[in-house]
Amino acid sequence: MNYVFYAIVLLAVVFAGFTGTPAEVGNAALDGAKAAVNLVIGLAGPIVLFMGLMQVVQEAGGLKWMARVIRPLMVRLFPDVPPDHPAMGAMIMNIAANALGLGNAATPFGLKAMKELDRLNTSRGTATNAMILFLAINTSGLALLPTGMIAIRRELGAMDPAAIFPTTLFATAMSTVAGVAAAKLLQRLPAFAPPEPENEIDPYEADPDAAEGGSWLPLAGLTAFLLGVVALVYVYEEAASAWILPVLILSMLTVGMVQKVKVYEVFIQGAKEGLQMVVLIIPYLVAILAAVGMFRASGGMDWVTGGISALTAPLGLPGEALPLALLRPLSGSGAFGITAELLKTHGPDSYIGNLVSTMQGSTETTFYVLAVYFGSVNANRIRHAVFAGLTADFFGVVGSVLAVQLLLGGTDDLPSQPVPPPPIEEALPADDE
Repeated sequence: MNYVFYAIVLLAVVFAGFTGTPAEVGNAALDGAKAAVNLVIGLAGPIVLFMGLMQVVQEAGGLKWMARVIRPLMVRLFPDVPPDHPAMGAMIMNIAANALGLGNAATPFGLKAMKELDRLNTSRGTATNAMILFLAINTSGLALLPTGMIAIRRELGAMDPAAIFPTTLFATAMSTVAGVAAAKLLQRLPAFAPPEPENEIDPYEADPDAAEGGSWLPLAGLTAFLLGVVALVYVYEEAASAWILPVLILSMLTVGMVQKVKVYEVFIQGAKEGLQMVVLIIPYLVAILAAVGMFRASGGMDWVTGGISALTAPLGLPGEALPLALLRPLSGSGAFGITAELLKTHGPDSYIGNLVSTMQGSTETTFYVLAVYFGSVNANRIRHAVFAGLTADFFGVVGSVLAVQLLLGGTDDLPSQPVPPPPIEEALPADDE
């Protein structure tokens, strides 16, 4: 991460020299730092709320129950994590929340999972294989319900707002498989080998039967339940999706009440822990958002996209959509702004409109995820995490292009000529993060 952070800032300063935007780049650094703090303040409430709820579920044994349900799959993906460890349950709750479009709930669940994974870390400060694989799944944007993009398309008058439902499933599946494969392959390379163990892992009470593979039936039941929720939301839209979060919160507290947990006291205990995490992740977000803001303000992003659009346009990725593909791993708000602008300009039912809707709904902001999750456990040596995350992003873009072309028609409405690269002295800086 040291090299990534420095490289982004270096490129921003170099481009500022060519484009004559040193003042804009300097202001962007300050604006990015301010945006990071504002973002954390916005996240504070959901993090504190769901960390409190997660503590209730953990005290009630809910995380170990979730771990048993998904044991047959997770023991194969995460062989370094004991099958009944609370990290397993926290990870599946994070993945499920992301898949159902519950962004506010997914991040706290992910932070809880990282904390539990760090308890198994024999070299604190260095990312483990399990941490990197978990974040590769997160950055791949595994999403079954792109509810946000469907709502935006409806607002803009799309004839079929949910047309991106199958394309998003295709793209996010391709991205997830690629991210998992990259994380698994890269961890074997000597260059990314973990350091020698320095600490003992925290003890926990293991289930003597956990070493067994377990039955696939509970996992099949959970999968069927999630697919049922997806079908309900797809059919009834907001009338069904509006109930997901209230029912989730009530269910988590109900688990505690059934198991005779003092839900209020335990909730407060977990909420306090969540508040500490909020403070911990601020420096990491300030660093990455300030650097990204500088690069965008320098005009570097415009120049890069203009230079390679002639190569990508014949492959189905037009120059208009290329900035989204490059910015999505760096800036969530910037990518959303580009998506909204393209949908308004070209229309949500156009090829470009369907493509950017699918890309936005099927990938995550890689560097934001890395900064927040690794920052929560003070992991500065992240090994191959960036490469695994960017691999997932790349295949998410490829999957989006293939899915839209195969499932939603061809590219007849594309401009006949690709967008030429702008003269470097005319490259304009993008908006702030």
